[in-house]
Amino acid sequence: MSAVPPLGTAHRHEKGRAGRFVTFEGGEGAGKSTQMRRLQQRLAERDVEAIATREPGGSPHAEALREALLGGKAASLGPLGEAVLFSAARIDHLDRLIKPALARGAWVICDRFADSTRAYQGARGGVEPRLIALLERVALLGTTPDLTIILDLPPEIGLERARQRRAPDETADRFEREDMAFHEGLRQSFLDIAASEPGRCCVVDALAPEEEVAQAIWHIVEARFFRGNAEQKTEQASA
Repeated sequence: MSAVPPLGTAHRHEKGRAGRFVTFEGGEGAGKSTQMRRLQQRLAERDVEAIATREPGGSPHAEALREALLGGKAASLGPLGEAVLFSAARIDHLDRLIKPALARGAWVICDRFADSTRAYQGARGGVEPRLIALLERVALLGTTPDLTIILDLPPEIGLERARQRRAPDETADRFEREDMAFHEGLRQSFLDIAASEPGRCCVVDALAPEEEVAQAIWHIVEARFFRGNAEQKTEQASA
């Protein structure tokens, strides 16, 4: 697990309460949904409103695009066409769910975000970095995660986990069907993103037992967002 990065940009509403934006990234079967749920529960214990969402999806129009993207209907457009559709879904998701939640002081915990477009359509799909960066600027308009947790594990293990969680009549999605070389490159792409932005990204070993992974994530979140507040209160009390 990487060191805990310093506090990033906070999203605040009119009363000054911080709304935090936390994203989860990683390859297929990394356990993002499980760990998001556990983090949401820990935040609830601290009386923090936390909304769990996903990409592509999270809003009605974005969910419609999710079906086309993960079902493979958009694959014929190529990686750049897919990147454009992911960005369109992201704009709707931001406008309808993420930005309003942050504005009222809620936390948003998202299963995938712009880093997945960088990794899947950029590094692995071959879309030029300048085009990915342009799409990202247009879609995000400055709304970036305060923290990104990258769950890392060997792709063969992640793909097997993904296979086991599927219903008997459910088929692998558009990206799960890619070959092992693609998924190995994808893993490296996420690690490269983490190395390039250590102030935002933390890598967590997803091979560890579920409880240990959850504890590692909570340690990061607590140190980054809560420990400073507790120390400040202690200083004020002793003043």
